[in-house]
Amino acid sequence: MTTLLSLFHRCHAALNHTRIADFLAPLALRLFLAPVMFSAGYNKAMSFESTVSWFGNSEWGLGLPFPALLAFLATATELVGGVLLLLGLFTRYISIPLMFTMMVAIGSVHWENGWFAIAPGNPATSMAAPLAEVGFPGAAESLQNSEAVGERLGRARAILREHGQYDWLTGKGNFVVLNNGIEFAVTYLIMLLVLFFSGAGRFVSLDYWIARRCWAPARSNV
Repeated sequence: MTTLLSLFHRCHAALNHTRIADFLAPLALRLFLAPVMFSAGYNKAMSFESTVSWFGNSEWGLGLPFPALLAFLATATELVGGVLLLLGLFTRYISIPLMFTMMVAIGSVHWENGWFAIAPGNPATSMAAPLAEVGFPGAAESLQNSEAVGERLGRARAILREHGQYDWLTGKGNFVVLNNGIEFAVTYLIMLLVLFFSGAGRFVSLDYWIARRCWAPARSNV
């Protein structure tokens, strides 16, 4: 037992040496999220009038109050947030409005569509299958949706094979049904939450170098 415990401690100590590269994790999150946020803001800015209409219209849009103001805030948050995440500047601060934006998107845009961003077409391989076995809420309905999606995709493929250039049409990827669920927005929310608590990371962020220059001397004088 003592030998096994000693071996575990040595392995754990060796594992802890990897912390020298712990800056890579927040850097990866920032590099992933920055273009996602910036492109979302850029698309809103390039069609701002349409964005305002979508925010305000209750029939085919979100039906939100003050649509011009909210559209501007969402656009500015995503544009500025994308740049700040890339630079690693004010990372924890900008994570807050970006998380709020994601929560609004989850609640007002994606929630009623369920979890999946892209609808699975095969119930047997859907992640909802084991959840349905234990009675997880909504899992059985998700499997029924997968069956319907599979039928429609099968019919679409048959039509395209008969009347279209199927190999060319699928040369860049398979056809899917966009479900537009909360999956991607929740993923971004979780990534932003990690950055909120961890910060931008060491070495490759402006936050790190600003903190070293401005705060380290103050701590040494305490």
